Amino acid sequence: MDYYPVFLALKGRPCLVIGGGEVAERKVAGLLAAGGGVTVISPSCTEGLHVQRDTGLIRWLERGYQPGDLAGVFLAIAATDQTQVNEAVAREAEERGTLLNVVDVTPLCNFIAPSIIRRGSVTLAISTGAASPALAKRIRIALEESDALEYTEMADMVAEVRADLRARGTTVDPEAWQEGLSREVLRLHQSGRRDEARALLLRRLEGWAPGAPVSTS
Repeated sequence: MDYYPVFLALKGRPCLVIGGGEVAERKVAGLLAAGGGVTVISPSCTEGLHVQRDTGLIRWLERGYQPGDLAGVFLAIAATDQTQVNEAVAREAEERGTLLNVVDVTPLCNFIAPSIIRRGSVTLAISTGAASPALAKRIRIALEESDALEYTEMADMVAEVRADLRARGTTVDPEAWQEGLSREVLRLHQSGRRDEARALLLRRLEGWAPGAPVSTS
């Protein structure tokens, strides 16, 4: 395996996007959603990036990339179609140990961006190791149509149950969670009976024993 899958905590960390086109705008949106502090370097920008600059969401340096721009940057994305610029950014990122993604130029990247599905607090990331972004997208589309994503609707409720158990000092085996998160709990939650779903899940987790039958209706 060439890549180690990981989710990065970007809140408050300095992030840099080099480029001001539509691709750059999409990358900026993802970084902002993760709480990154975003600076954009580009001689020109899309209207959307102009608005984000004017509202204080991003900082925009209205010029081209210059050596030294990655100083203090945690994560950078080069979203330009200029080979020389991309290569120069990659060299600086290597020297500084900066995380870098050069859009559509895998050999210059030290991380690649997966195709993602977001459902509330649940994020699924799909990667083919840069072998075929089109295949990763096709898998994402197929997963978006899967009934399995119904379980993401319960993420907040499940987090509450987990916190409740921790507060009580109750340790729950991972297998118990798999048994407890049944279709019955899901259907109660989907029908608007959230408190009943929560209570049922708690009972299942507190009373679970290996091999005990669990309803999955």
